[in-house]
Amino acid sequence: MADEADLVDRDRLRTFLAARLGETEQFDVERHDQGFSNETLFVTWGDRDLVIRRPPPGETADTAHDVLREYEVVHALQDTDVPVPTTVAESEDTDVMGCPFYVMERLEGDVIRFVELDRFADADARRQVGEEMVDTLAAIHTVDVESVGLEDFGTPEGFAQRQVDRWTEQFEWAFEETTAEREVPAIHRIGDWLDDNVPDESAHALVHGDYKLDNVIFAPGTPPEIGGVLDWEMSTLGDPLCDLGWLLFFWPDPEDDLSPLMQTMAPSFTADEDYLTRGELVERYEDQTGVTVENQRFYRVLAVYKMAALGEMFFARYLMGNSDNTLYQMMEDGVPTMADHAVEIIEGERPL
Repeated sequence: MADEADLVDRDRLRTFLAARLGETEQFDVERHDQGFSNETLFVTWGDRDLVIRRPPPGETADTAHDVLREYEVVHALQDTDVPVPTTVAESEDTDVMGCPFYVMERLEGDVIRFVELDRFADADARRQVGEEMVDTLAAIHTVDVESVGLEDFGTPEGFAQRQVDRWTEQFEWAFEETTAEREVPAIHRIGDWLDDNVPDESAHALVHGDYKLDNVIFAPGTPPEIGGVLDWEMSTLGDPLCDLGWLLFFWPDPEDDLSPLMQTMAPSFTADEDYLTRGELVERYEDQTGVTVENQRFYRVLAVYKMAALGEMFFARYLMGNSDNTLYQMMEDGVPTMADHAVEIIEGERPL
């Protein structure tokens, strides 16, 4: 894991910020140790709390860690109904930090990962958490991309098919390392099923690409209100129902049998009867967007397939000795478990 010294030259960063925000004596930088992709630094600048987003140190794939693309979409959404942090500056000057980066205001509030917030621990608040998640997703999907200058932000035609192809390729890469340990034959069946069931037509919209509870921040106080949507590095123009399917994967229902694996990836408390069910999330999404959610089985299976592909890549990196993360090791059994999950959705054994 990179430490702060690998990520930032304090003197150069101070010069960069002073040129844009004015001098200050109060300056500090702290690495945020959550997440698996782009690096996040918390910066104190006088009485302002800032956040810097930058790629991990070392060589990275351009499309995987393109923070300036992330800046582009967050900056474009400043005056829309989508809650995002206020952008401050961006830079391609690698002399400052050794890589491109951008700066934004730090939002106050809480990110919900695995533990319910005490202030939301009543029936009304629990329901409103789900409503906020859906309403904010609907706001993303109904942005007028031309009016905010994002009309060229991606190629929405054929998006779902490209998703299937992309994650199939990731499996193929990982299997070169992992099949010597164990095989997951169900993955090939799932990939073939997805290929055969890609919707002929889909809506075109701005998509977040990783929309789930721990990628939003809830503002202080009650009732629940999303203060900002975070981690836009996977955003593009595409099929909005891919976002919805991804959200549903990380939203357990009361009747779900939560495996130890799922409890390491998704908050189990949404299975409480006070929370909206997945079916109610879909109904509210339809009401908020005016879109009828068709082919839900495809999008649910695609979400599991994507997470399983990520898991297989994690396991491959563990076998290569590139990570000692416990989650990566868990994927030896975790990916077969997710494959079984996807097959159950395909065969109708799991309710939509």
